[in-house]
Amino acid sequence: MNDKNKLKGTTTVGLTCKDGVVFATERRATMGNLVAHKVAEKIFRIDDHMGTTIAGGVSDAQKLMKFIKAEVALYRLRNDARISVQAAATLTSSILQSSPMYVQILLGGVDDEGPALYSLDAAGGVVKDMMISTGSGSPVAYGVLEDRYSEDMYVDEGIETAIRAIKSAMERDTFSGNGILIATVTKEEGFKMLSSEEVEKKIKEVN
Repeated sequence: MNDKNKLKGTTTVGLTCKDGVVFATERRATMGNLVAHKVAEKIFRIDDHMGTTIAGGVSDAQKLMKFIKAEVALYRLRNDARISVQAAATLTSSILQSSPMYVQILLGGVDDEGPALYSLDAAGGVVKDMMISTGSGSPVAYGVLEDRYSEDMYVDEGIETAIRAIKSAMERDTFSGNGILIATVTKEEGFKMLSSEEVEKKIKEVN
């Protein structure tokens, strides 16, 4: 798209592990051939047991995140309980079906049923999977994930695999770059965004 208001280009990765979910993205936002932002936030906390990644138009993604957070918080107030990951994915799908947006998101977390991860497209299509990548760098990321991902891995191993996938995408996709963001969701710690220092340490360990 040539619309100057559309910032696009990204690589996101989501992995379901035995003890939780791992999210990873790079940080570049592009406008055509221009690197518009080098510190884009592409991982969002939705609740203490759930998070999302975004790919696509920034304005649409930010609007959608506000909708999801509000609806999830409202559910908690009405029911005095956390919404399940599946129900949150269904809710997000309904929002996108009624008002399609230029986005693709990963939504995942840990609830009473265990870890779960969903991919949702711009029109509200929803797919549950164990490992997913979205965005312009996803074909490269999938090459790493297909080779290294295992349903038996734990979050620490998942972080390493996600870093390798994002790094490979950054090497080959011009729309991806400028650092890596990582978040995890586990039963013990809930949603946790790793600090830049923690991410750098993990990257060095992978190297």
